[in-house]
Amino acid sequence: MKQRSVLVVLFDGIQSLDVTGPMEVFAGASRFPDVSYELRTASLDGAPVRTSCGLTLVPDGGLADAPVPHTLLVPGGRGTRDPDPALVHWLRAHGPLPERLVAVCSGALLLAAAGQLDGHRATTHWNVCEKLAREHPAVEVDPEPIFVRDGRIATSAGVTAGIDLALALVEEDHGRDVALTVARHLVVFLRRPGSQSQFSAQLSAQTARREPLREVQHWITEHPGADLSVEALAARARLSPRHFARAFQAETGTTPGRYVDQVRLEHARRLLEDTTDGVAQVARDCGYGTPEAMRRAFVKALGAGPAEYRRRFGPHTVDHS
Repeated sequence: MKQRSVLVVLFDGIQSLDVTGPMEVFAGASRFPDVSYELRTASLDGAPVRTSCGLTLVPDGGLADAPVPHTLLVPGGRGTRDPDPALVHWLRAHGPLPERLVAVCSGALLLAAAGQLDGHRATTHWNVCEKLAREHPAVEVDPEPIFVRDGRIATSAGVTAGIDLALALVEEDHGRDVALTVARHLVVFLRRPGSQSQFSAQLSAQTARREPLREVQHWITEHPGADLSVEALAARARLSPRHFARAFQAETGTTPGRYVDQVRLEHARRLLEDTTDGVAQVARDCGYGTPEAMRRAFVKALGAGPAEYRRRFGPHTVDHS
Protein backbone atom coordinates (compact mmCIF):
# COMPACT_ATOMS: atom_id res chain seq x y z
CA MET A 1 0.00 0.00 0.00
CA LYS A 2 1.40 3.37 -1.03
CA GLN A 3 0.83 6.06 1.56
CA ARG A 4 0.55 9.62 0.33
CA SER A 5 1.21 12.38 2.82
CA VAL A 6 -0.74 15.63 2.64
CA LEU A 7 0.52 18.74 4.41
CA VAL A 8 -1.97 21.60 4.81
CA VAL A 9 -0.47 25.03 5.50
CA LEU A 10 -2.28 27.07 8.16
CA PHE A 11 -2.15 30.82 8.80
CA ASP A 12 -4.31 33.46 10.46
CA GLY A 13 -7.33 34.55 8.41
CA ILE A 14 -7.60 31.19 6.68
CA GLN A 15 -10.92 29.99 5.21
CA SER A 16 -11.90 27.01 7.34
CA LEU A 17 -13.71 25.14 4.56
CA ASP A 18 -10.61 25.37 2.38
CA VAL A 19 -8.92 23.27 5.04
CA THR A 20 -11.65 20.90 6.20
CA GLY A 21 -13.25 20.23 2.81
CA PRO A 22 -10.22 18.64 1.12
CA MET A 23 -9.12 16.99 4.38
CA GLU A 24 -12.51 15.28 4.74
CA VAL A 25 -12.13 13.96 1.18
CA PHE A 26 -8.67 12.52 1.84
CA ALA A 27 -9.74 11.16 5.23
CA GLY A 28 -12.80 9.53 3.69
CA ALA A 29 -10.69 7.86 1.02
CA SER A 30 -8.35 6.53 3.70
CA ARG A 31 -11.16 4.36 5.08
CA PHE A 32 -10.77 2.10 2.05
CA PRO A 33 -8.46 -0.91 2.16
CA ASP A 34 -5.09 -0.18 0.54
CA VAL A 35 -5.75 3.58 0.55
CA SER A 36 -3.84 5.80 2.94
CA TYR A 37 -3.43 9.55 3.15
CA GLU A 38 -1.36 10.78 6.09
CA LEU A 39 -2.85 14.19 6.93
CA ARG A 40 -0.85 16.84 8.72
CA THR A 41 -1.37 20.55 9.36
CA ALA A 42 1.33 23.07 10.15
CA SER A 43 1.62 26.80 10.76
CA LEU A 44 4.80 28.83 10.59
CA ASP A 45 5.59 28.56 14.28
CA GLY A 46 3.27 25.71 15.23
CA ALA A 47 0.91 28.09 17.04
CA PRO A 48 -2.90 27.93 16.68
CA VAL A 49 -4.44 30.07 13.94
CA ARG A 50 -7.71 31.96 13.80
CA THR A 51 -9.92 31.31 10.77
CA SER A 52 -11.94 33.97 8.97
CA CYS A 53 -15.14 32.74 10.67
CA GLY A 54 -13.63 32.81 14.15
CA LEU A 55 -12.70 29.15 14.61
CA THR A 56 -9.34 28.33 16.11
CA LEU A 57 -7.34 25.57 14.42
CA VAL A 58 -4.53 23.86 16.29
CA PRO A 59 -1.83 22.59 13.89
CA ASP A 60 0.16 19.41 14.32
CA GLY A 61 3.36 21.41 14.42
CA GLY A 62 5.49 24.03 12.73
CA LEU A 63 6.41 24.18 9.05
CA ALA A 64 10.11 24.03 9.89
CA ASP A 65 9.68 20.57 11.37
CA ALA A 66 7.32 19.18 8.71
CA PRO A 67 8.77 16.53 6.37
CA VAL A 68 8.41 17.01 2.63
CA PRO A 69 4.92 15.75 1.76
CA HIS A 70 3.61 14.06 -1.34
CA THR A 71 0.97 16.82 -1.62
CA LEU A 72 1.37 20.33 -0.23
CA LEU A 73 -1.97 22.12 0.04
CA VAL A 74 -2.28 25.88 0.54
CA PRO A 75 -5.79 27.09 1.46
CA GLY A 76 -7.16 30.58 0.88
CA GLY A 77 -8.91 33.17 2.99
CA ARG A 78 -8.55 36.76 4.10
CA GLY A 79 -5.05 35.99 5.35
CA THR A 80 -3.81 35.87 1.75
CA ARG A 81 -4.43 39.60 1.28
CA ASP A 82 -1.39 40.66 3.26
CA PRO A 83 0.59 37.46 3.78
CA ASP A 84 3.38 36.99 6.24
CA PRO A 85 6.67 37.40 4.28
CA ALA A 86 8.10 34.45 6.22
CA LEU A 87 5.30 32.22 4.89
CA VAL A 88 5.94 33.36 1.32
CA HIS A 89 9.65 32.70 1.83
CA TRP A 90 8.91 29.18 3.11
CA LEU A 91 6.68 28.46 0.11
CA ARG A 92 9.35 29.73 -2.27
CA ALA A 93 11.91 27.37 -0.75
CA HIS A 94 9.68 24.34 -0.19
CA GLY A 95 7.08 24.63 -2.96
CA PRO A 96 9.24 22.85 -5.57
CA LEU A 97 9.79 19.77 -3.37
CA PRO A 98 6.42 17.91 -3.16
CA GLU A 99 5.13 15.76 -6.00
CA ARG A 100 1.92 17.81 -6.00
CA LEU A 101 1.44 21.47 -5.17
CA VAL A 102 -2.19 22.46 -4.58
CA ALA A 103 -3.89 25.78 -3.89
CA VAL A 104 -7.52 26.19 -2.89
CA CYS A 105 -9.29 29.47 -3.57
CA SER A 106 -7.09 32.52 -2.93
CA GLY A 107 -4.26 30.26 -1.78
CA ALA A 108 -3.13 30.73 -5.38
CA LEU A 109 -2.08 34.27 -4.41
CA LEU A 110 0.40 32.84 -1.91
CA LEU A 111 1.83 30.37 -4.41
CA ALA A 112 2.10 33.13 -7.01
CA ALA A 113 3.83 35.47 -4.55
CA ALA A 114 6.33 32.66 -3.93
CA GLY A 115 6.94 32.29 -7.68
CA GLN A 116 5.47 28.79 -7.83
CA LEU A 117 2.85 29.57 -10.48
CA ASP A 118 5.11 31.38 -12.95
CA GLY A 119 4.69 29.87 -16.41
CA HIS A 120 1.69 27.81 -15.30
CA ARG A 121 -2.03 27.97 -15.99
CA ALA A 122 -4.01 28.54 -12.81
CA THR A 123 -7.37 29.63 -11.45
CA THR A 124 -8.63 31.03 -8.17
CA HIS A 125 -11.77 32.52 -6.66
CA TRP A 126 -13.47 34.71 -9.26
CA ASN A 127 -13.18 37.73 -6.97
CA VAL A 128 -9.37 37.68 -7.00
CA CYS A 129 -8.68 36.44 -10.54
CA GLU A 130 -8.07 39.99 -11.75
CA LYS A 131 -5.71 40.65 -8.83
CA LEU A 132 -3.79 37.45 -9.52
CA ALA A 133 -3.40 38.33 -13.21
CA ARG A 134 -2.47 41.95 -12.54
CA GLU A 135 0.11 41.32 -9.83
CA HIS A 136 1.60 38.17 -11.37
CA PRO A 137 1.72 38.53 -15.18
CA ALA A 138 3.89 35.42 -15.50
CA VAL A 139 0.88 33.33 -14.42
CA GLU A 140 -1.66 32.29 -17.07
CA VAL A 141 -4.86 33.02 -15.15
CA ASP A 142 -8.04 31.29 -16.32
CA PRO A 143 -11.03 32.73 -14.41
CA GLU A 144 -13.58 30.24 -15.76
CA PRO A 145 -12.91 26.69 -14.47
CA ILE A 146 -13.61 25.45 -10.96
CA PHE A 147 -10.18 23.86 -10.92
CA VAL A 148 -7.13 23.64 -13.17
CA ARG A 149 -4.44 20.98 -13.31
CA ASP A 150 -1.14 21.99 -14.91
CA GLY A 151 1.48 19.31 -14.40
CA ARG A 152 2.25 18.89 -10.71
CA ILE A 153 0.38 22.10 -9.85
CA ALA A 154 -3.37 22.20 -9.18
CA THR A 155 -5.45 25.24 -8.30
CA SER A 156 -9.14 25.65 -7.60
CA ALA A 157 -11.83 28.29 -7.37
CA GLY A 158 -13.55 29.20 -4.13
CA VAL A 159 -14.39 27.05 -1.11
CA THR A 160 -16.42 24.03 -2.34
CA ALA A 161 -14.32 23.83 -5.50
CA GLY A 162 -11.53 22.61 -3.22
CA ILE A 163 -13.66 19.54 -2.54
CA ASP A 164 -14.09 18.99 -6.29
CA LEU A 165 -10.34 19.21 -6.78
CA ALA A 166 -9.61 16.87 -3.87
CA LEU A 167 -12.06 14.31 -5.28
CA ALA A 168 -10.34 14.56 -8.65
CA LEU A 169 -6.97 13.92 -6.98
CA VAL A 170 -8.35 10.90 -5.12
CA GLU A 171 -9.79 9.57 -8.38
CA GLU A 172 -6.40 10.04 -10.00
CA ASP A 173 -4.65 8.22 -7.14
CA HIS A 174 -7.11 5.40 -6.46
CA GLY A 175 -9.76 5.28 -9.16
CA ARG A 176 -13.34 6.30 -9.67
CA ASP A 177 -14.86 3.76 -7.26
CA VAL A 178 -13.10 5.26 -4.24
CA ALA A 179 -13.77 8.86 -5.26
CA LEU A 180 -17.43 8.17 -6.01
CA THR A 181 -18.00 6.54 -2.62
CA VAL A 182 -16.35 9.45 -0.82
CA ALA A 183 -18.49 11.90 -2.80
CA ARG A 184 -21.63 10.00 -1.85
CA HIS A 185 -20.71 10.05 1.84
CA LEU A 186 -20.14 13.80 1.65
CA VAL A 187 -23.35 14.22 -0.38
CA VAL A 188 -21.55 16.09 -3.15
CA PHE A 189 -21.14 15.54 -6.88
CA LEU A 190 -18.18 13.55 -8.10
CA ARG A 191 -18.62 14.46 -11.73
CA ARG A 192 -18.29 18.25 -11.54
CA PRO A 193 -15.44 18.55 -14.04
CA GLY A 194 -12.66 21.08 -13.70
CA SER A 195 -13.73 22.66 -16.99
CA GLN A 196 -17.09 23.57 -15.52
CA SER A 197 -17.52 27.31 -15.18
CA GLN A 198 -17.41 28.87 -11.73
CA PHE A 199 -20.84 30.34 -12.54
CA SER A 200 -23.95 29.02 -14.22
CA ALA A 201 -25.45 31.08 -17.03
CA GLN A 202 -27.97 32.50 -14.57
CA LEU A 203 -25.23 33.58 -12.15
CA SER A 204 -22.86 34.81 -14.85
CA ALA A 205 -25.48 37.13 -16.31
CA GLN A 206 -27.04 39.92 -14.35
CA THR A 207 -30.71 39.63 -13.50
CA ALA A 208 -32.73 42.02 -15.59
CA ARG A 209 -34.38 44.87 -13.71
CA ARG A 210 -37.57 44.97 -15.75
CA GLU A 211 -40.17 42.31 -15.10
CA PRO A 212 -40.75 41.25 -18.75
CA LEU A 213 -37.04 40.62 -19.24
CA ARG A 214 -36.73 38.73 -15.95
CA GLU A 215 -39.66 36.56 -17.01
CA VAL A 216 -37.92 35.84 -20.30
CA GLN A 217 -34.75 34.79 -18.44
CA HIS A 218 -36.77 32.35 -16.33
CA TRP A 219 -38.58 31.06 -19.41
CA ILE A 220 -35.29 30.34 -21.19
CA THR A 221 -33.98 28.42 -18.17
CA GLU A 222 -37.15 26.36 -17.78
CA HIS A 223 -37.74 25.70 -21.49
CA PRO A 224 -34.35 25.14 -23.20
CA GLY A 225 -35.99 23.04 -25.91
CA ALA A 226 -38.48 25.72 -26.94
CA ASP A 227 -38.18 28.24 -29.77
CA LEU A 228 -35.73 30.69 -28.19
CA SER A 229 -35.09 32.89 -31.19
CA VAL A 230 -34.87 36.63 -30.61
CA GLU A 231 -38.20 37.01 -32.37
CA ALA A 232 -39.95 34.48 -30.14
CA LEU A 233 -38.43 35.89 -26.96
CA ALA A 234 -39.22 39.46 -28.00
CA ALA A 235 -42.86 38.49 -28.54
CA ARG A 236 -42.96 37.00 -25.05
CA ALA A 237 -41.59 40.26 -23.64
CA ARG A 238 -44.02 42.26 -25.82
CA LEU A 239 -41.16 44.19 -27.41
CA SER A 240 -39.88 44.52 -30.93
CA PRO A 241 -36.96 42.17 -31.69
CA ARG A 242 -34.53 45.08 -32.03
CA HIS A 243 -35.66 46.75 -28.80
CA PHE A 244 -35.66 43.43 -26.95
CA ALA A 245 -32.11 42.50 -28.03
CA ARG A 246 -30.75 45.89 -26.97
CA ALA A 247 -32.60 45.94 -23.65
CA PHE A 248 -31.64 42.35 -22.80
CA GLN A 249 -27.94 43.00 -23.36
CA ALA A 250 -28.05 46.32 -21.52
CA GLU A 251 -29.65 44.75 -18.44
CA THR A 252 -27.97 41.35 -18.33
CA GLY A 253 -24.57 42.09 -19.80
CA THR A 254 -24.89 39.43 -22.50
CA THR A 255 -26.81 38.95 -25.74
CA PRO A 256 -29.97 36.81 -25.88
CA GLY A 257 -28.24 34.36 -28.19
CA ARG A 258 -25.24 33.90 -25.92
CA TYR A 259 -27.47 33.48 -22.89
CA VAL A 260 -29.54 30.83 -24.68
CA ASP A 261 -26.37 29.01 -25.76
CA GLN A 262 -25.10 28.89 -22.16
CA VAL A 263 -28.41 27.66 -20.76
CA ARG A 264 -28.74 24.94 -23.39
CA LEU A 265 -25.16 23.78 -22.88
CA GLU A 266 -25.61 23.59 -19.10
CA HIS A 267 -28.90 21.69 -19.46
CA ALA A 268 -27.35 19.26 -21.92
CA ARG A 269 -24.39 18.67 -19.62
CA ARG A 270 -26.69 17.89 -16.69
CA LEU A 271 -28.69 15.41 -18.77
CA LEU A 272 -25.53 13.69 -20.00
CA GLU A 273 -24.14 13.55 -16.45
CA ASP A 274 -27.27 12.41 -14.64
CA THR A 275 -29.44 10.44 -17.10
CA THR A 276 -29.05 7.65 -19.63
CA ASP A 277 -31.07 9.47 -22.30
CA GLY A 278 -29.58 9.06 -25.77
CA VAL A 279 -27.56 11.87 -27.29
CA ALA A 280 -30.26 12.44 -29.93
CA GLN A 281 -32.92 12.76 -27.22
CA VAL A 282 -30.77 15.16 -25.22
CA ALA A 283 -30.19 17.25 -28.32
CA ARG A 284 -33.95 17.52 -28.90
CA ASP A 285 -34.73 18.25 -25.26
CA CYS A 286 -32.16 21.05 -25.16
CA GLY A 287 -33.21 22.73 -28.38
CA TYR A 288 -30.25 21.74 -30.52
CA GLY A 289 -32.44 19.87 -32.97
CA THR A 290 -29.78 17.45 -34.15
CA PRO A 291 -26.92 15.59 -32.45
CA GLU A 292 -24.49 17.24 -34.85
CA ALA A 293 -25.56 20.72 -33.77
CA MET A 294 -25.07 19.76 -30.14
CA ARG A 295 -21.71 18.17 -30.93
CA ARG A 296 -20.49 21.41 -32.51
CA ALA A 297 -21.61 23.40 -29.47
CA PHE A 298 -19.83 20.99 -27.09
CA VAL A 299 -16.59 20.94 -29.06
CA LYS A 300 -16.55 24.73 -29.29
CA ALA A 301 -17.19 25.26 -25.56
CA LEU A 302 -15.58 22.22 -23.95
CA GLY A 303 -13.20 20.75 -26.50
CA ALA A 304 -15.02 17.40 -26.44
CA GLY A 305 -18.17 16.02 -28.05
CA PRO A 306 -21.23 14.81 -26.09
CA ALA A 307 -20.23 11.14 -26.30
CA GLU A 308 -16.77 11.81 -24.88
CA TYR A 309 -18.24 14.10 -22.23
CA ARG A 310 -20.68 11.38 -21.10
CA ARG A 311 -17.95 8.75 -21.11
CA ARG A 312 -15.93 10.86 -18.69
CA PHE A 313 -18.62 12.36 -16.48
CA GLY A 314 -21.86 10.48 -17.06
CA PRO A 315 -23.45 7.53 -15.25
CA HIS A 316 -21.65 4.37 -16.25
CA THR A 317 -20.26 1.18 -14.81
CA VAL A 318 -17.37 1.80 -12.43
CA ASP A 319 -13.99 0.82 -13.76
CA HIS A 320 -12.21 -1.32 -11.16
CA SER A 321 -8.99 -1.65 -13.10
